[in-house]
Amino acid sequence: MFKEIVELRKNFALVKFEGQINEDFLSYNVVFEDTKKILGEIEEITENVVKISFLGEFINGKFYSGIIKKPSLTAKVRIINKDELSELVGDNNPKAMMLGISPLYNYPVKIDIDDMFSNHSAIFGNTGSGKTYGVARLVQNLFVMKNKIPFNSNIFIFNNTSEYDNAFKYINQINNNFNYKMYTTNTEASEANFVRIPLWLLSVDDYANILDATAYSQLAVIEKALSLVSVFARKDEESLKYKNHLIAKAIISVMYSNQVSAKIRDQIFSILTDCNSKELNLDVEVPGVGYTRQFRKCFDLDSKGEFVERILITEYIQQFVDNNKKWNEDYVPIYYTLDDLEVALNFALISEGLLLNEKSYAEATALKVRLHTLNNSSSSNFFKYDKYVTLNEFVSNIILYNNTKRAQIVNFVLEDIDDRFAKAIVKVYSRLLFKFSKALEDRGAIPIHIMLEEAHRYVQKDRDNDLLGYNIFERIAKEGRKFGLVLDLITQRPTELSETVISQCSNFLIFKINHPTDLEYIRKMVPNISSDVIEKQKSLQSGTCVAFGKMMKIPMIVRMELPNPEPQSSNASVFDKWMIDWQ
Repeated sequence: MFKEIVELRKNFALVKFEGQINEDFLSYNVVFEDTKKILGEIEEITENVVKISFLGEFINGKFYSGIIKKPSLTAKVRIINKDELSELVGDNNPKAMMLGISPLYNYPVKIDIDDMFSNHSAIFGNTGSGKTYGVARLVQNLFVMKNKIPFNSNIFIFNNTSEYDNAFKYINQINNNFNYKMYTTNTEASEANFVRIPLWLLSVDDYANILDATAYSQLAVIEKALSLVSVFARKDEESLKYKNHLIAKAIISVMYSNQVSAKIRDQIFSILTDCNSKELNLDVEVPGVGYTRQFRKCFDLDSKGEFVERILITEYIQQFVDNNKKWNEDYVPIYYTLDDLEVALNFALISEGLLLNEKSYAEATALKVRLHTLNNSSSSNFFKYDKYVTLNEFVSNIILYNNTKRAQIVNFVLEDIDDRFAKAIVKVYSRLLFKFSKALEDRGAIPIHIMLEEAHRYVQKDRDNDLLGYNIFERIAKEGRKFGLVLDLITQRPTELSETVISQCSNFLIFKINHPTDLEYIRKMVPNISSDVIEKQKSLQSGTCVAFGKMMKIPMIVRMELPNPEPQSSNASVFDKWMIDWQ
């Protein structure tokens, strides 16, 4: 078939052929054989010449990407043989699992489990390209391997619909050691677990995301609130004294501020409305000499606009101030509720002296409003935990199935909540899993996969870098692999993803994408992608992808088998729903 090499260029050769050859041979692999064996791929076919690009070299039966020396002009050119094909598609690897079928060779394509699941991956494709089916099939393939079972796998899926539920809920029928678990934000779902997060495991950064913080000053307020809530939640004598100390200090700072008495009174009433105790509240009876007066009455104004009981107020408040005591505000995780946090945030507002700084007080009040709104909404149920648990216990409870078994696949369905709050929830889980993985004594002992369906909803270039100094997904992308925490990004809009995260992905499954902006973005951002790969994906059928990266020896077109059972991600049947028989 191939007659002779007529020209060698930097990255390809022009080879003359004889006989019949047509476009069916495009993308076929060939071998240049002389003293070495160079792998190539047919890119173009003209009247009697084919253009073959160089991909790598076979050395002692093993394939290595890239070449040092080109083949000679006298090298023999032939179609790849079965042994060479087996090496390329992972047929010789005992640690390989099924990915799909090569439609070009009608041959199974296998991938090394470490190369695939120890590295971050990205899966792109238009709606209807078979992206979700491909992901479901990929995970199912892992659980139908012969002789080996992924009993200790931990795959956490985050999605805004329950489309994967049907694909994985019968996994126990494959092997009774396998279990699937679903958490949901839908309070009406009866068969699923409800998403719940222990408040005491959350950091300042988590609360900044949940409360949609926008300014540095708000971080300081959150940090103060957390230090206070760990003190107040003890509800012991010292915590009660500390409350009185903070209230009294706040009242004194306002009392002696350079403001008119009427405004001072309003601010003190505001303090005592939000922060009060048994001893310091607007209705407490303040003892004078031979009489008592209700505390709020002490702030009545005389004809000169002064407080009628200024001395009485000062003497009463001063007894609660203890400037000699060093109050311990170190945050210690302790069981508390959103109600407790609201109280602590109110005290943080008065303890930082924000009342006298209009800008800072306005920013802090925004946090107060958002926390109050959260606490009085149905979303507060996400933060109701029935007992104190550590981080290790929390992660263990996530994968615990029926109190005795473990779930290898955990599906978080974030439905019925808006995108902003869903993103905050996913960030919280991701940060907790990252902290859990980093703290393991045996690094990487519990590998965890975070699969983000509709990843563009979460992995964005947002204000976290400016406000917090980092983005949790970018941190996981950079450091997570060292600790066994790996990201899988599944999206139809790669342009909306964080460039930093994409740059750290080592494996790619690209289903059909049509939008020119997305194609150009992939061309620029995806490491080592060629224009040939971009062109290949344009003509893909549904369920077929271009697979390349560390898991593949060379980029290949792979047809994914239909998942069994299938996820519920297909379009609604308009014909069946609209049409009726008409006689």
